[in-house]
Amino acid sequence: MPEPKFVTSLQELMSIEQVHSMSGLEFLQGIVEGKHPAPPMAKALNFHLHAIERGIARFRGVPVFDYCNPLGTVHGGWYGTILDSAMACAIQTMLDKGAVYTTLEYKINITRSIPLGTEVECTGTVQHFGRKTGVSEGRIVGIKDGKTYATGSTTCIILTS
Repeated sequence: MPEPKFVTSLQELMSIEQVHSMSGLEFLQGIVEGKHPAPPMAKALNFHLHAIERGIARFRGVPVFDYCNPLGTVHGGWYGTILDSAMACAIQTMLDKGAVYTTLEYKINITRSIPLGTEVECTGTVQHFGRKTGVSEGRIVGIKDGKTYATGSTTCIILTS
């Protein structure tokens, strides 16, 4: 799998016309294959889209010291951001050409602290996909230890042009 190609300026973002010309799955496959740039936020938070298929999105990442809260543990925002990304992208895989989505709400449950430097995989899986909403769940699991570090759920609204 190629290294992710991250956006470094606004000029590198794909136009909405380009995004609308492909299905959600095609767009995300392009990111995994290095044909389309990954969002700069993913670079800043040290995670990337690792694998994609219809109804499932897998991200991999490693929390580092810069993501710690004042107690020295990984901030809940890191868990929330990687979960939101995986769960929402799972829904995006279901979109037809011309459709977009946005997260309406999400919930996370942190079950244990991720040790700094631990590589994790965050998987989002679609539970429901309708005309107006999509619902998915997610799980952050340690790649080496198999431990579940957090779970989540989301509801996204589907918008068509």
